[in-house]
Amino acid sequence: MSFSNLDPSTLLFAILGGVAPAFVWLWFWLKEDARRPEPKRLLVAAFLAGLISVGFALFFERLAHNLLGSGILLFISWAAIEELLKYGGAYLVAFRKFCVDGSVCLDEPIDPAIYMVTVALGFAALENTLFLINPLSVGETTSGFLTGNLRFIGATVLHVVASASVGIAMGLSFYKSAAKKKIYLLVGICTAIVLHALFNLSIIANNGENIFIIFGILWFAVLFLLLFFEKIKRV
Repeated sequence: MSFSNLDPSTLLFAILGGVAPAFVWLWFWLKEDARRPEPKRLLVAAFLAGLISVGFALFFERLAHNLLGSGILLFISWAAIEELLKYGGAYLVAFRKFCVDGSVCLDEPIDPAIYMVTVALGFAALENTLFLINPLSVGETTSGFLTGNLRFIGATVLHVVASASVGIAMGLSFYKSAAKKKIYLLVGICTAIVLHALFNLSIIANNGENIFIIFGILWFAVLFLLLFFEKIKRV
């Protein structure tokens, strides 16, 4: 569908429906870093990096589909593409020796998790918007509303949990040697990919049935995520 053919009000509602929930989640997670918050300019850059990553994800996922066809390997590759791109966005903004604005931004263990969550929510915001455009463009407002709500409690949470796994791994290794930091990072990225792939495969395997049980497990993972955030604060 061409964006030029969309009704402006439809596009506006799709953007609001995709971005507003992401901002709600972002507000929630940034409270975890309220004591020494990250600069707003860098958080904005991280969110935008997540948005931009969606375009690259669509390109590489289409390429993977052409190469692999369908099946488990395809969904694993899609999960890997999205998680690696989200990490790449955070890396460019905040994980190098100097941040994108030239400052040194990783000064405490919780910072990597905050940036990973912010990038993940930027990614989810645009992804949610794209999912909302189709039902809203054909007048299926109820379907669009349900889609938005399901992604708010499902896919958006998945992006946060998966990407935060990378940030948590980096936080736990914050004061360790360079070699151990690389090992922790690798474990974090692999964990993110596995979680993402398992979620997608479980939805497909159940044909959309028992979706709220799957969401319940995902929200249970959020509780563990909060516990790890508290642990990192004490590192």
